Amino acid sequence: MYYKGMLKEHSSIVNVFLRAIDWIAIYASGVAAFYLSGVSAFFEEMGQTGLPESYIMVVLMVVGLSAAVFPVSSVYRVWRGAPLIEELRQLSIGWVTLAFIMAALALMTKTGAQYSRMWGGVWFLLGWTTLLTSRIVLRFLLRWIRSQGFNQRQIVIVGTGNLAREVAERVTAASWTGLKLLGFFGEPTEKDRSAARGLPMLGDMDALPGFLEANSIDQVWLAMPLREEDTVREVLYDLRHSTADIRFVPDIFGFSLLNHSFSEVAGLPVLDLSRTPMVGLNLWIKEAEDKILALIILILTSPVFLLLALGVKLSSPGPVFYRQERVSWNGEPFMMFKFRSMPVDCECRSGPAWASKGEARATPFGRFLRRTSLDELPQFINVLLGHMSIVGPRPERPVFVDRFKDEVPDYMKKHMVKAGITGWAQINGWRGDTDLHMRIEHDIYYIEHWSLWFDLKIIFLTLFNGFTHENAY
Repeated sequence: MYYKGMLKEHSSIVNVFLRAIDWIAIYASGVAAFYLSGVSAFFEEMGQTGLPESYIMVVLMVVGLSAAVFPVSSVYRVWRGAPLIEELRQLSIGWVTLAFIMAALALMTKTGAQYSRMWGGVWFLLGWTTLLTSRIVLRFLLRWIRSQGFNQRQIVIVGTGNLAREVAERVTAASWTGLKLLGFFGEPTEKDRSAARGLPMLGDMDALPGFLEANSIDQVWLAMPLREEDTVREVLYDLRHSTADIRFVPDIFGFSLLNHSFSEVAGLPVLDLSRTPMVGLNLWIKEAEDKILALIILILTSPVFLLLALGVKLSSPGPVFYRQERVSWNGEPFMMFKFRSMPVDCECRSGPAWASKGEARATPFGRFLRRTSLDELPQFINVLLGHMSIVGPRPERPVFVDRFKDEVPDYMKKHMVKAGITGWAQINGWRGDTDLHMRIEHDIYYIEHWSLWFDLKIIFLTLFNGFTHENAY
C-alpha cells in the first residue's frame, strides 16, 4: 500500500519530471530538425560538422523561454480528470506562442537571415509533434498506473441530493481519473439510498470528522446547492483539523453558462458564470491571428479586389463601398465595409430590411457578389482596423439587435467576442434568412470552445463551403 501511494505523495516531483521532458523534447527536436531539414549538409560543405554555436544558442533560448511561457499557458496545471484534448490544446497554444515570440525577436533584432527558415519550419512541426506525443504517452501511462491501483485519490461526498448523485455518476464513470469514491455523508431520503450507484451511506454530517481521522481520505467533495451556505460553513468548521483537500461542487448546472471557471481577483475567489475567452494570452493570439491573416489575404486578393471595385462602379452609379453601422464586441457599434450590391437609395423608402431570398433590391452584379460572398471582402479592412475578427459571430445592425435581444435567448452573448467575417454558424449553413435561434446556438458554441485551431478549422472549411451557399443572397 505504501508503494501505491508514492506517486500521489510525490506529485510535485512528477510535475518537475514533466517539465524536464518538455525541455528535452524541445532541444532534441531542434537538433534533429537541423539534420532532417538538410541544413547540416550546407555547413558540412563549409567544413563545419555538428550544430553551430549560433544555432545551439537559439535552441537553448527557446528552452529557457518555454520555462516561462508554458506555465502562463496553463501547461503545467493539474490535468487529472480533464479531457486530453484540452491538455493538448493548452500545450499547442504555448508552443505557438513561443514561435510567435521567436519570430518577433528575429524581426526586431534583424537576425532572422542568419538562420535557415527550413530549419525553423521543420523544428516547429517536429517539436510540436514531439511535445504532443509525449503528453499522449504520459496520459495513457498514468491511466494504466491508476488502473493498477497506484496514484489513486480516495474521496467522499458530502451531500445526498440530485447534485451528489450527478457527481457520483461522473466520478465512478471516469475511473481513469484515479478518483476512488468511497461513499456519501448526509441525511438521505429513501430515494437517495436507492440512487447512489450501490455506494454506501457512510454516516451523517457528525460522523464525517471521525471517519476522516480513522481512514486515509485525500479529498472531501461538498456537493450542495448554493442556498445551503450555512451547512457548508458547519462542515468546514467540523473539518478544521483535517488535512484532506476540501472541494466545493456548487449546483450551477441549471444556469446558462459560458466559459464558466474559477478565478482570483484582488485575492478574492470568484466563480465566473459567463465570461469572454478573449482575455490575457488568448486575446494576444487572436489579435495576432487576425492582423497577420487579414494583411496576407488583402495582399493576395488585391487584383480581385480592384476588379470587383471596378465592377461595382460600372454596374450602378454611386460609391464602391457600402458603409453600414453594425454591432461588435461588448455591443460597441462600428461602420462595416462591403462592396455595394444595391442602388444607393434602395432603403430610403423601405427603411432597414432583413435580407431574404428572392428579393429584387440587389443589382445583377450585386447578386453575383452576394451569392459568392465576395461583397464581404472589404471587411478584412475592418479586421485590420480592429473592428472585427476573421472568425466570429456575424455582426448585426443596431435596429435588429434591439429587436432580437428580447426574442432570442442569450442573443447578446454573441457580443462577448468580436464580430467575424465567417463563423461556425455560417459554415454550417445558418446564414441569411435562416433560423436565428440555431445561428445563436452555433455562435455560443464557438465562444465556449474557442481556440486558435478552431479558428483555423473554420477558415479552412470556409474555403470549401463558406463562399457559395444556397442561403447566401
